[in-house]
Amino acid sequence: MEERIQTFIHAFDREKPAYLEALEKYAKETNVPIIRPQMQSLLRLLVTWARPMHILEVGTAVGFSALLMSEYAPEGCQITTIEKYEKRIPIARENFEKAGKSGCITLLEGDAAQILASLKEDGLYDLIFMDAAKGQYINFLPDILRLLSPTGLLVSDNILQEGELIESKYAVVRRNRTIHNRMRAYLYELTHCEALETTILPIADGITLSAKRKDGGLK
Repeated sequence: MEERIQTFIHAFDREKPAYLEALEKYAKETNVPIIRPQMQSLLRLLVTWARPMHILEVGTAVGFSALLMSEYAPEGCQITTIEKYEKRIPIARENFEKAGKSGCITLLEGDAAQILASLKEDGLYDLIFMDAAKGQYINFLPDILRLLSPTGLLVSDNILQEGELIESKYAVVRRNRTIHNRMRAYLYELTHCEALETTILPIADGITLSAKRKDGGLK
């Protein structure tokens, strides 16, 4: 029933620009992970509603989500995206160039933890989209909170790990236990941080939406 419902819902999705349809097809054929249809719909809505002028994305892959956000962001919006995997970086750059988006999308190459720590624009980003190595989310969080504007929104994707996160760590294969522990720690920090209001949504592979509270106070 759930699959039928999802198929029904997606039947109402608007068509994406042709270049995004082609890029999504390429990603599927080459096993490059990109955001799922449910996440695409939500991200389109959030960008359209929030009208962010500065977006930070952690995890570029081949550039699909950055390009998707650029289609719905207001004129003049600047998107900064971070990618470490060397083989995907030139592909993402080429995709930005082909789409005519190189002027509004800046790709930073290297380890996200180091790049985030080096960014000096405290409170600049109106929207931060986390879609990188799940085991590193907890390590990125202090800088993410520093970089998120007082009225900004933090969106974290793939937080349920195909359902594994609800299981005991002993029910998870050993190689995945570190990620399991770190993601649970990340969710705990988001939901118990006094500076944030966070909700967890069972959309796609699970997402969180986090906003700074009015008093703002990172203590």
